[in-house]
Amino acid sequence: MKQSKPGGPEWLNPLSENERGPDAKGMYIWVTLAGGSVWDIVSGQSHPLWLAWPAAAACAALYIVTIRLAFSDRHRATWRALPLLAALTVACAAFFQKDWFYLLVMLSIAIGVTLRGRELPPLLMVLCVTGFALQLAVGASIGFAVLIAWGTFTAGIIPAIMIRLWEAIHELQRTREELASSAVAEERLRFSRDLHDLLGHTLSVMVVKAEAVRRLIPKDPATATRQAEDIEQIGREALTEVRAAVTGYRGRGLSAELESARTVLADAGIDVTVRTPILRLTPETDALLGWAVREGVTNVIRHSGARSCEIRLSEPPGAVLEIRDDGGAQAGPGGTGNGLVGLRERVTAAGGTLEAGPRDAGGFLLRVTLPEQGDNA
Repeated sequence: MKQSKPGGPEWLNPLSENERGPDAKGMYIWVTLAGGSVWDIVSGQSHPLWLAWPAAAACAALYIVTIRLAFSDRHRATWRALPLLAALTVACAAFFQKDWFYLLVMLSIAIGVTLRGRELPPLLMVLCVTGFALQLAVGASIGFAVLIAWGTFTAGIIPAIMIRLWEAIHELQRTREELASSAVAEERLRFSRDLHDLLGHTLSVMVVKAEAVRRLIPKDPATATRQAEDIEQIGREALTEVRAAVTGYRGRGLSAELESARTVLADAGIDVTVRTPILRLTPETDALLGWAVREGVTNVIRHSGARSCEIRLSEPPGAVLEIRDDGGAQAGPGGTGNGLVGLRERVTAAGGTLEAGPRDAGGFLLRVTLPEQGDNA
């Protein structure tokens, strides 16, 4: 999801749907490096004029064509436009000299934008050595020649790195979206498979028994009654299994939520104590208690301002989960936020009770009480 900073949308956010990264328009501006040759022509330092003007114009035009093709048809840019630009700019720099050397920097940018493979660094080095040698040939100092060579190299390598990083970011984003879609598809498949495994056999048995009841009612009402009782029992068991499957589909279970609670409370600077016996819980109860831990801990972090929190699960019979903190009220007066309302509905549906409110000694208490559904370990 795109996020915005206060005061307006983010600038140059690679994860934004509308941000496409570097493009040809952003690179056209460096054609201004051809202005050095134009300055030499205007100031009368480049002769003959009949050659200088067309050469400068051709260098600028070839640069623009190369950049445009680099983003639309990189093969043509690599094997046609870029070699022509390289030959022309190097020849102009060698012949006219002076400010025409800025054309080598422009060429370096075109190389960095066009080439994406391992050939990029060697070619930039060749260009830098060429520029260095030409500078020394015209009498420039070694320090100045090194400076120009370094500027030429960085002018090419920076846009290359920037473009490659942007491509990597978009590739990672596409991979993340594909993984998310794959995870959703796998979870749907798992859920449908679990429901099939849970209900397939059970419903088949119920259908057979219902047919038996229909045949036995006129002949043997007592046996038909027993068969109907079996159907009722099987239906109740199936309902429990479906609830467990759906709850497991939406929750991670008690153990996972307790581990997560330890981490997030510690990260929030809240001292946490967890006291739980070793229990064997039904999948439905385990998932529901995990859901309660998640909701309770979320409220402690978001609303209580607490410094310490205790999570306690009582010994059977039944299961009593308590989450205590030393903070203030949660989710408004009485702690009746939407999350607690939804949790209360789930607990009530499971035959349990939920209590939430301030403690007499200060702080807040969330207590979830569920009927006995498992055995002691």
